[in-house]
Amino acid sequence: MPSSPFPDPAPPGSGRHARRPRGVAVAAVGVAVVLIAGAAVWMSRADSVAVQSPRVAGVESPQPTPVRASGSPAAPSTRPASRKPPARVVAKGGWTPVDQAAWEEQLAGYRRTKADPPGDAGNLPEFRADCKYSHRRPDDPIVAPGLPGASHMHSFVGNKAVDAGTTADDLMKFTATTCKPTVDHSAYWVPTLYEAASRKPVETSGFRVYYRSLRDNSTGVVPIPNGLRMIAGDAKRKVPTPRGAQGQFYCAFYGPGDIDGYARSDNGNWPICGEPASLHFMLQFPDCWDGRHLDSPNHKDHLTFGTNAGCPAGHPVRIPALTFDIAYAAKGSKAGYYLSSDPDGRSASSMHGDAFLMWNADAMNQRVRNCIAQRRTCDNDGYDPFSL
Repeated sequence: MPSSPFPDPAPPGSGRHARRPRGVAVAAVGVAVVLIAGAAVWMSRADSVAVQSPRVAGVESPQPTPVRASGSPAAPSTRPASRKPPARVVAKGGWTPVDQAAWEEQLAGYRRTKADPPGDAGNLPEFRADCKYSHRRPDDPIVAPGLPGASHMHSFVGNKAVDAGTTADDLMKFTATTCKPTVDHSAYWVPTLYEAASRKPVETSGFRVYYRSLRDNSTGVVPIPNGLRMIAGDAKRKVPTPRGAQGQFYCAFYGPGDIDGYARSDNGNWPICGEPASLHFMLQFPDCWDGRHLDSPNHKDHLTFGTNAGCPAGHPVRIPALTFDIAYAAKGSKAGYYLSSDPDGRSASSMHGDAFLMWNADAMNQRVRNCIAQRRTCDNDGYDPFSL
């Protein structure tokens, strides 16, 4: 298996039409497949995470305080080892309003951002963050904010200080991260994967977050507002994931057999990969935002998928779409695996991902301008590797 689970783009000097490495080609095909499945799941609007400790009925929630959508976080730091969870603040009806003044400030900064001279474009307009495993907690600051231990187990990457009480302000204040670039202070998480035989956790060996244009043009695209929350997938979906099913783990990068593996687990839900391939999963997020809310009751209604013609009237703001490309240092087994979101079902259908977004505003602006708006393939530093 390669030293990195995500091969880099073509070497310098390869030119506009250079062939991308085979692993990246597989990822691109995976995005197309996952996008179709993701859109179907998104449109179902099902709640994405089953909270194991229900919210207390009859308790009136305080009125929300709008979350600032811009600003450059403080110097990197880590949260104190122990702290009392903050008082839980829940937006009325589950809708978290964006601070419109802060959002306008962020947009004004983007409009002032000048593009670097364009180089040869790559195959995809994108930039990315490569993240390492950080920690594991039964917490979910999006679905169960302020309720430690109320969720199934999650594996976190990115911001190192995340727990059930994490807020957007925390992400701006406690900025130590496992991601490259370090100007990405966001938190990303997925349900923990376990070996069925040993019941031991299998943590991610690579976690790449692409910020992409899913369309054939970048008309009207703007940066993602800081503090935006989003979820892809459905933690309550519990159906088999046999060979050929959508929403399953697959084998990359190459080896005997195909992406569904040269064999399957005894229950048929998990691929068994040959050398040098390993287990991967991809999750696709939408690219249109309503422009008014950083979160919604089911954590999906404030976002939707657009088309090449643009975004729908109810979600008019076009933003880069996140894609999670997740690698595991595992090749599959006859006993198979299970996810913390479905320990009894032993299938992959409940796989889902959460993103709580926070970037240095200037860094986000420059990447959206250079990479998405100019249709260039960029690396972790926001540069265009095809023009070096």
